[in-house]
Amino acid sequence: MVKERARILVVGGGYVGMYTALRLQRRLKRELRQGEVEITVVTPDPYMTYQPFLPEAAAGSISPRHVVVPLRRVLDRCHVVVGEVTSIDHGVRTAAVTTLATEEEGRAAELLGYDELVLAPGSISRTLPIPGLAEYGIGFKTVEEAIGLRNHVIEQMDIASSTRDPAIRDAALTFVFVGGGYAGVEALGELEDMARYTARYYHNVLPEDMKWILVEASDRILPEVGEEMGRYTVTQLRRRNIQVLLDTRLDSCLDRVAVLSDGQRFPTRTLVWTAGVKPHPLLAATDLPLTARGRLKCTAELTVDGAPHAWAAGDAAAVPDVTAADPGAETAPNAQHAVRQARVLGDNIVHALRDEPLETYAHEYLGSVASLGLHKGVAQVYGRKLKGYPAWFMHRVYHLSRVPTFNRKARVLAEWTLAGLFKREIVSLGSLEHPRAEFELAAGGKPPHSPSDDPKGSS
Repeated sequence: MVKERARILVVGGGYVGMYTALRLQRRLKRELRQGEVEITVVTPDPYMTYQPFLPEAAAGSISPRHVVVPLRRVLDRCHVVVGEVTSIDHGVRTAAVTTLATEEEGRAAELLGYDELVLAPGSISRTLPIPGLAEYGIGFKTVEEAIGLRNHVIEQMDIASSTRDPAIRDAALTFVFVGGGYAGVEALGELEDMARYTARYYHNVLPEDMKWILVEASDRILPEVGEEMGRYTVTQLRRRNIQVLLDTRLDSCLDRVAVLSDGQRFPTRTLVWTAGVKPHPLLAATDLPLTARGRLKCTAELTVDGAPHAWAAGDAAAVPDVTAADPGAETAPNAQHAVRQARVLGDNIVHALRDEPLETYAHEYLGSVASLGLHKGVAQVYGRKLKGYPAWFMHRVYHLSRVPTFNRKARVLAEWTLAGLFKREIVSLGSLEHPRAEFELAAGGKPPHSPSDDPKGSS
C-alpha cells in the first residue's frame, strides 16, 4: 500500500512519458481503483509517435495512423490532458499548463498541483542561425513532417514532369538532406527508394534526373553503427548516385539555393534538416538543476539530483551510465535507453510511494540497426556486423517487437505483408495540408493555396 494519497504528474507523452504512465497504471492498479493514486499525463499530442517508423511512413510502407499510439486508449486509467506545460515551480510542486480550452477562453495558464513529477518532454530539432533555414527548411521529427515530406517529394516530381523550364526542373529534382545521423540517412534512403520507384510512372522523369545530396559536418555518418559500417553505408549510398559530402556544412539556403562550405551551390526546393536535437525549452523554465548542455541532472535511480519527488529519463535527462568504464559517462539519448529507463522509473516511483529501496538503471548498449531503403540496411548488434538484406530484416524485426501495443504490431505486420504482395503507393495527398482551399474557392473566398506562398514548395 502507498503511504499516502499521491498525485503523479507526467509531462510528455513520448517514449518515457507513455511507458512510465503505462508501468504505473499496471503496478498501481488497486491504488488507482481505490482513489489513493491519481496519474495525469500532459502532452501536446493525444498520441505517442514511434519515430523509428517515420522513414517507412514517408516512403509509404506504413500507414501514418499505425506509426502513432493513441494515449487515451493505452492509458485508460490515467487522466490525459492535451496541452503544454509552460513552466514548473517544483518548490511548491505546481506546473503551469495551457490547453486548447485556455486559449479559446483567453485565459492564462492553469496551475496544476502534484506530489510526484515525471519530466519527460523529450527534445526538439537543433537548428543553427543559417540564413534561410527557418523559411525553407523541412524537419523530420513528427509524423506530420514525414507525410508532408512524402507529399512534397512527389509534388516536386509532378512539377518537374510538367515544366519546360530547365532551372525549375533542376531545382524540383534536387533533394538536400543535412545531417548524417539515423534520421537523415534513413529518411534519405527510404525516400530515394520511393522516388526511384515512382519515376517509372513518369514519361519524362528518370531516376538519373534526380539529385540526392547528404551533407554531414563530421567525417563519418551513422556513428552509432561503428566506423566500418559507416564507411559501408557511404559506399552503398554513392552507388545509388547519392552524393555524400563529409566534412561539409550548410552555410546558407536563401532564395532556395543551398550554399555549402566547400563552395558548391544547389538550387533546390527541398532542404531537409536532421542535424541533431537539443533539450526541450521547458527545462529552462523550471527550478530544477541542469547540466551544461541543458539536460536535467539525474542520478542512476532516475531521480533529479537534489530535487526530491522529481524524476526524469530519456532525451531530457542526463543519466549516469553505470555500465561504462568512464565514471563520468552518460547514457545516450535514444529510444533503446528511453524505453528501458521508463520501466525502471515507473518501478522506482512505486517503490518510493511504498517506502521501498530504489533500483539502479543499468543497461549495456546492445547495438544499432538502420534501414537504407527496401531490403537494404546496416546493423551492429552484440558486436556482430550485418549488411544488406539481413540487416534490413533485423531492423524490421527489432522495431516490430518494440512498437507499443499488440494492435499496432499486428497492423504494421499486415501492412508489410500486403506491401510485399502489391505495388507501392505513389499517390501524393498534398491537399490534406490545405483541406478548405477547394471550398473557399467555391464559396467565393480567398483563392486556393498557391505554391509560391509555401516556403516548402508544396501546393
